[in-house]
Amino acid sequence: MPEAFIYDAVRTPRGRGKPDGALHQVPPIRLATTVLNALRERLQLDTANIDDVILGVVSPVGEQGSNIARVAAIDAGYAETVAGVQVNRFCASGLEAVNMAAGQVMAGQSDLVVGGGVESMSRIPMSSAGGAWYADPQVAFHSHYVPQGISADLIASLYGYSRADVDRFAVQSQTRAAQAWEEKRFARSVTPVYAVDGVALLDHDEHRRPGTSVESLGKLPASFEKLGADYGFDAVALQRYPELERIEHVHHAGNSSGIVDGAAAVLVGSKEIGERLGLKPRARIRGFASIGSEPTIMLTGPAPATQKALKRAGMSPADIDLYEVNEAFAAVVLRFADVVGVPMDKINVNGGAIALGHPLGATGAILIATVLDELERRNLGTGLVTLCIGAGMGTATIIERL
Repeated sequence: MPEAFIYDAVRTPRGRGKPDGALHQVPPIRLATTVLNALRERLQLDTANIDDVILGVVSPVGEQGSNIARVAAIDAGYAETVAGVQVNRFCASGLEAVNMAAGQVMAGQSDLVVGGGVESMSRIPMSSAGGAWYADPQVAFHSHYVPQGISADLIASLYGYSRADVDRFAVQSQTRAAQAWEEKRFARSVTPVYAVDGVALLDHDEHRRPGTSVESLGKLPASFEKLGADYGFDAVALQRYPELERIEHVHHAGNSSGIVDGAAAVLVGSKEIGERLGLKPRARIRGFASIGSEPTIMLTGPAPATQKALKRAGMSPADIDLYEVNEAFAAVVLRFADVVGVPMDKINVNGGAIALGHPLGATGAILIATVLDELERRNLGTGLVTLCIGAGMGTATIIERL
């Protein structure tokens, strides 16, 4: 089977996902074309050699609809022979796009593919696409649907993570992210976003709060307590998990992922196309996997997805030098570490979505860039990226630095 190599990975900075955020004025198509243009310019690519552009988008409506991947390729001036498709595996969409790109190459059906994602959360709010999962009462009843914040608090309640535990983890994320930016660890991957007049709009991750402390987080009210009590979602969760007496609400804005805008792109190709074009591979993709998990607790998928990917690759958790586990909520990462048996000094060493933000469709591809840059900086070999996913899923990808 042909191998799939990563030739480069780029991302935009993550802008605060509100009307006063630096990227709010930038349509999602411009975020996507920013990273596509960056790939071409950095590698001096003749885009006629690219077979496909695959972009993850979690809310594929309005400005993010109508197959934004193909339209972005056209708008970026790629050769008209480059195909494009958008995909949606909720929060793992960007990673799924990279995996699909790798799958095409490994199957020998494509030579060079861009996998990535885009999400403008300030312009297209979460849940804009609707869906039967939470809009159809019969479907919601059958699946014991609860919002993700309730699921995060359910994990904390079921496995004993206290408010202090999740707040300490959030502070760690902020501290590590601040150090990473101070030491310019993201410099290779981040490409600034410019206005049409050439003025730089944003060149850094805007969501960070470096001065965060456990004391300051302790003043924040739990975000999902009212939702659980007044709308009955705690009762739904307890129907599914009757061994619990009650849901302890410990998550809030400070220990949950930030709402942001952003995009990312990863160039994946075969060995032969790289040699023909004079491209030097930075990593190979060792393997990937997706799994389904219980949909009410919803956010426990990273551990079994990781275990499945490792088994397929003939590896163990100790064989991975660095992990990127998306910080949808603090308890998600704490549970992953406990189940897989990974020390915290190998997980999210440059902070994560609590500090930096989670542009839903793009995050998985962003984390590929993050772990690859850090493997190179530390002269390490292997990295694993994994994300929890709505409706109960998980996706994981293993890369090996070259």
